[in-house]
Amino acid sequence: MWDRLLIDCNIATMDPAVPAPFGAIENGAIGIADGRIVRVGRRTELAGNRAREVVKLDGAWVTPGLIDCHTHLVFGGNRSAEFEQRLEGASYEEIARAGGGIVFTVRATRAASAERLAEAARPRLEALMRGGVTTVEIKSGYGLDTDSECAMLRAAARLGAEHPVRVSPTLLALHALPPEYRDRREDYLHLVLDEMIPTVAEAGLADAVDAFCEGIGFTPDEVRALFECASSHHLRVKLHAEQLSNLNGAALAAEYDALSADHLEHADEAGIEAMAHAGMVAVLLPGAFYALSETKKPPVELLRKHKVPMAVATDCNPGTSPVLSPTLMLNMACTLFRLTPEEALAGMTRNAAKALALEDEIGTIAPGKAADLCVWNVERPAELSYWIGHPGPVRRIVAGVDA
Repeated sequence: MWDRLLIDCNIATMDPAVPAPFGAIENGAIGIADGRIVRVGRRTELAGNRAREVVKLDGAWVTPGLIDCHTHLVFGGNRSAEFEQRLEGASYEEIARAGGGIVFTVRATRAASAERLAEAARPRLEALMRGGVTTVEIKSGYGLDTDSECAMLRAAARLGAEHPVRVSPTLLALHALPPEYRDRREDYLHLVLDEMIPTVAEAGLADAVDAFCEGIGFTPDEVRALFECASSHHLRVKLHAEQLSNLNGAALAAEYDALSADHLEHADEAGIEAMAHAGMVAVLLPGAFYALSETKKPPVELLRKHKVPMAVATDCNPGTSPVLSPTLMLNMACTLFRLTPEEALAGMTRNAAKALALEDEIGTIAPGKAADLCVWNVERPAELSYWIGHPGPVRRIVAGVDA
């Protein structure tokens, strides 16, 4: 006896083993028990199986729940004033060097408790959930001291505990240099290596460690030291790489078997090859590309050539990607970066799961996976990318239960 049987639906399994675009099964059915998918196939193949609840979906399409694998969802304050400054001609780098940007958010974040940070982030999380997100990665990186970074990660954990959504927390340990360390870079690096990472690892507050490898961020040597430390504490790594320039961050991340390199507008073929050999994911962030009015696009053709999986995420953050619509990112991935609708949806399901090391748990509709699903009132799955900011699913299911 299954818990639920979803019938009268079309299924975009996103499973490469299903030989059809989107891994589609038309006139399908999905059996669910104990929060997991037990069987998926054509409705006739599941006929005769009993369930406590049979749900008719009236021909709707079912996809895996969307996975937002790169966000900065927890922060204090907002930076709408910088939006105005950029419209008046100021660049991201100019704002950052003048004490704005990340450092502006640091002041507001440090002034807030974990409880206040969670409350401020709640509407943002709920917006993503309404858009179909069932799993979200949440980075720290706006505290820039051990107590504040831990408060951010605890806020992320609280959001996951209080909402029907899976949260994957990341310690963004090297995001910006705190003002008090402006002339003491080495001292700040030692704080991160000797205190911050051990504290976070011991408390189990993060699944991975991240950094911003860029001219206005941190050098490859500093990132290397961070990755060595993270690895010694059994934490996976990922990297903001090649967003504004090419510092060979993608290749550096590949040396440490990173989960992903993110942004990648300035990545070259050597970096992409290194990512392919390491089995990494390229996380594309069209919201930041759009908000910053960038013109240099990620090398999508190189990623295809070397068969690097491409994920798509909102990069929700207060300064450079104030995005709360996952389906808008599907559209932008297609219109700005020329992904196909199938590639875009894979980028927010199957490949996003891999970017979080959760590919055995979520990301496709297959037996044994968690029953995290979205039901969409569309005629074709390509509509999720076609509509500019589709309002979201008509039904969102987390661990087999409507959420």
